[in-house]
Amino acid sequence: MTDAKLDHPAPYTEAEYFALGVTDARIELIDGSLWSSPSPGMPHQGICWQVLTALLPGARAAGLRGVMTINLRLGPERVLNPDVVVGQWDRLGLFAEASGIALVAEVGSPHTTCVDRLLKRHLYAAAGIDWYLLVEPALPDWATVTVRLLHREGDQYVEAAVAQPGETLVSAEPFPFEMHTTDLLDF
Repeated sequence: MTDAKLDHPAPYTEAEYFALGVTDARIELIDGSLWSSPSPGMPHQGICWQVLTALLPGARAAGLRGVMTINLRLGPERVLNPDVVVGQWDRLGLFAEASGIALVAEVGSPHTTCVDRLLKRHLYAAAGIDWYLLVEPALPDWATVTVRLLHREGDQYVEAAVAQPGETLVSAEPFPFEMHTTDLLDF
């Protein structure tokens, strides 16, 4: 992205956000403001891949798709890029709508942990996404991981299940899946 594209008076519109195109950093649109974080590193991407791999069999059996890092439209002037998304969308579209999403997953990193635990948790719940999978690596060494499956009740999430390091998260909702915390580190 060029500096000229960033020399812009806020707020940004969705059209202006999508006009940014492919960028080196991960850029999200939150209420007309651009939120930027560095591109994910190898440990983060490795865990995201393992999360997607664990979710895909159950998702496919339920007739759902799963991908890493998609433009997810939560509402007007709100477009986030979750680490993993499972749901239904136009596979050739520019973005997915929150209404078609069964589950979003975020993998914590040194630059995103606070945003994932607080802001995104609130925004996903407000958009009506019923399931939020929060994957929390032990930072800075990425030696272990804890996984929390959160279910939306009203406008907030409550913990439905948790797997501590060395444990397996087993869930029947939003589709059956098992996620071994040690397998998430096998990248």
